[in-house]
Amino acid sequence: MTAILAEASPRLTSLAHGGGCGCKLAPAVLQSILKGMPATASFADLMVGTDTSDDAAVWRLNDTQALVATTDFFMPVVDDPFDFGRIAATNALSDVYAMGGMPILALAIVGMPIDKLSPETIRAILEGGASVCAAAGIPVAGGHSIDSVEPIYGLVALGLVHPDRVLTNRTAQAGDVLILTKALGVGVLSAAFKQERLDAAGYAALIASTTQLNAVGAELAGLAGVHAVTDVTGFGLLGHALEICRGAGLTAEIGAQPPLLAGVELLAKAGVRTGASTRNWASYGESVRLPADLPDWRRDLLTDPQTSGGLLIAVAEADAPGVLDLVRARGFTAAAAVGRMMAGPAQVQVQVQVQVR
Repeated sequence: MTAILAEASPRLTSLAHGGGCGCKLAPAVLQSILKGMPATASFADLMVGTDTSDDAAVWRLNDTQALVATTDFFMPVVDDPFDFGRIAATNALSDVYAMGGMPILALAIVGMPIDKLSPETIRAILEGGASVCAAAGIPVAGGHSIDSVEPIYGLVALGLVHPDRVLTNRTAQAGDVLILTKALGVGVLSAAFKQERLDAAGYAALIASTTQLNAVGAELAGLAGVHAVTDVTGFGLLGHALEICRGAGLTAEIGAQPPLLAGVELLAKAGVRTGASTRNWASYGESVRLPADLPDWRRDLLTDPQTSGGLLIAVAEADAPGVLDLVRARGFTAAAAVGRMMAGPAQVQVQVQVQVR
């Protein structure tokens, strides 16, 4: 499919100024935009809204069901249209899983430069997204399309969760272990791809990570020791860990050497990074503290935007081994304990090594 479409259409990434979750507004910019937005506390059935930085909205339907609603879309991170559709759909569904929900249906969000992309290319993007939804057991039940300057694709994703099992990013407890389910480095790999410095093995690692559904999140919702969950996407590991800290009013200690995708370390040492990693770091301010001797390339990996990244789970220390076993059994072989929560101000402290069990 790729070879045929390449003759009729330009590289998808050449039509976009950014790609994947690296397109997200920087955390500080987003906060300034949302500052002063009307409070949602007056809606009694709105369990999760805009008052926190959670992954999706949650609306109580009845005593046994709550609706999880989210939307996510972005510009191409790869040139293969089918892969682009798969990545975008996987990323959108992740927000439902991060809240402990099970998806029930999706709607497509489509913005395409119809004067530059062939109908076949656009159809392949939609087919890629639909294939992921089919794997998740849900339909793409509709959507909306526009003619736009840059290619944009994503989903509105809806799911269900029991009201007593909603997972949020604000309920971590002191002593919790932080588990990351996917290795980092998607931003570095995507930057290398755009620079034509990514080999076949690196591309395979990029696609495998970004198209792996975070469906294990629905299982985490039923585990008593799991206190908080979020998915690690555009704000990087440090940014999303900081959201957990602010929600709980706690400090997180994060190790400086989390698991990395194959080939990422060499590329990072060679200076490959995204502009979003720099914007992320600038947005954290004094809320993130680094060791004085931490190399810049390691900092870049901790701030690296993760398109369709893994889940960051805050779990009681006694239950952490069982959660790790569960996550790894579901195919997240790189899952690892990367930090811990402790009493202190809402900030992230990066340590050369964090002792976690």
